[in-house]
Amino acid sequence: MSTLPVLAQPGLPYAQGPISAEVIERLGGRAPHNHLEPVWVPLRDADPFGLDVQLALYICYELHYRGFAGVDADWEWNAGLLHLRSQFERIFLAAVRREVGSIDPEADTAEREMARLSTEPADGSGPSYHLRDAGTWTQMREYFIHRSLYHLKEGDPHAWLIPRLGGQAKAAFVAVEFDEYGAGSAARVHQQLFADLMAAADLDPSYLGYLDAVPAESLAIVNLMSMFGLHRRLRGAAAGHFAATEITSSPGSQRMVTALQRLDAPEACVRFYREHVEADAVHEQVVRHDVVGDLVQREPGLDADVVFGMRAFGVMEDRLANHLMTCWRDGRSSLCRPLP
Repeated sequence: MSTLPVLAQPGLPYAQGPISAEVIERLGGRAPHNHLEPVWVPLRDADPFGLDVQLALYICYELHYRGFAGVDADWEWNAGLLHLRSQFERIFLAAVRREVGSIDPEADTAEREMARLSTEPADGSGPSYHLRDAGTWTQMREYFIHRSLYHLKEGDPHAWLIPRLGGQAKAAFVAVEFDEYGAGSAARVHQQLFADLMAAADLDPSYLGYLDAVPAESLAIVNLMSMFGLHRRLRGAAAGHFAATEITSSPGSQRMVTALQRLDAPEACVRFYREHVEADAVHEQVVRHDVVGDLVQREPGLDADVVFGMRAFGVMEDRLANHLMTCWRDGRSSLCRPLP
């Protein structure tokens, strides 16, 4: 039986500060007829990686996905709200660029960056290594909740890239996305597999069911994908992010399979990660040669942007990993709203 409601709309979350409160309050009413009516929020001292900004940005992006129950659909393209979103994006992107640092276009090529990503240590210190070797079932369930913000819309943020590609890059990209969407089978759609995982772990499988429970680090991971995907000028970064996602997925998923088997987890939990071990090992080669390789051959000027996208992926993943490991080492929950 399907556990993923079809086109279900989540409710608006609770505000986490004055910035998200202003956005949520606006969306509670009808979109103004004057599309140029500005929406003003003070951002001078705002933390671009903070929960208030990241939640506000996530809400703005969600209007392009499923929207929210009871929210006027006209808000999606309201010029005032889009202008405000652009301000969130400006400070967020600038902060990510500072974290990534400089990129040498001569030495830091997409080909070399993908080769670097393909080599992982057998023993690391991140969440998947911890869960594999010593993690508890409670920590595993927390990890599922963090990842639910992406996996219940898996494939969708990257799909914005499709109309921005051409030739072999487009054909290969769509082939990989076809697998993400179940290769024609609704039961095998990765979003559905993760909903099945959540239900098997006795967690809420509904879309954005835990939007109020996760920290800024989890929101920022998805916001980065949405920002890259929704801006044509960032298409190189979107391709790089997609490549990093696929290249690192298989070994990380294998660690998760081992962790879940050690914890004697339900088969539906193991199935989700086992699917990624098998599929993404193939996807890696397709992405490296047919997506990124073809893209930078057609548009050499995008090479540095592709590298930026891959490194930005790493920055956001590292921020979440540091949050998780700090919390777990301290013996406390990594969630804003701990599990009962």
